[in-house]
Amino acid sequence: LQVKVLQHFQRAGHVPITLFGGGTTLIGDPSGRSDMRKMLTKEDISHNIDCFKRQLSHFIDYSDGKAIAANNADWLLDLGYLDFMRNIGVHFSVNHMLKLDAYANRLEQGLTFFEMGYMLMQSYDFLKLYREENCTLQVGGNDQWSNMLGGYELVRKLENATVYNMTIPLLTTADGVKMGKSMGNAIWLDKEKTSPFDFYQYFRNVDDRDVIRFMKVLTFLPLDEIERIEKEEDINRQKEILAYEITKDIHGKEEADNAINT
Repeated sequence: LQVKVLQHFQRAGHVPITLFGGGTTLIGDPSGRSDMRKMLTKEDISHNIDCFKRQLSHFIDYSDGKAIAANNADWLLDLGYLDFMRNIGVHFSVNHMLKLDAYANRLEQGLTFFEMGYMLMQSYDFLKLYREENCTLQVGGNDQWSNMLGGYELVRKLENATVYNMTIPLLTTADGVKMGKSMGNAIWLDKEKTSPFDFYQYFRNVDDRDVIRFMKVLTFLPLDEIERIEKEEDINRQKEILAYEITKDIHGKEEADNAINT
């Protein structure tokens, strides 16, 4: 969904910034966790970012300054601890942070000071991108709301500037189950992990209640065309259109045609 939002912004003439967490991944976001995340090596993180960049370049046009790929390792890894705490940490209330779900839910199990730094780092990212790229809108999943508000407040306090946050609901099925690897029902954009045929089949077999909603958020079909499909096509035909459109966007027309033929 985040990628779709960036595509819509780029089509409307904006310059999207994709921010890779080469620095913040070294800590890990405590949001929604009951335990501390597995620590990745810098080499693993660098490899993952290279994969993400390659994948995203299929959806977002980075040529001629049309989009920016930023990595927060470029500014977080060289931060001086005392300078950072004097200039940034002073603007964050521990009392307020401990009331937020991301931290409050972990108090009994144990929360490290290391993880407490995540919000400060993510907030600093927004400040840095505002100063260097004139970034005025931060977009993220709705599980990131408290972290994103931290960045909004930091830019407002230090720059006296008006910036914005926009959260996107996490993608769930009609039963309310989150689609993702942690839930064991992930479908991958990488054809080596989920073949184009299996990808097509997944959306061909979604719950009837999800078809039109998925069509609206995961394809570029115009809304009036989706309304026509909803009125005129039977549910199986609707599912074929949904599966074809998404597979075409992700893997190309040839793979989508092959999936139908198969």
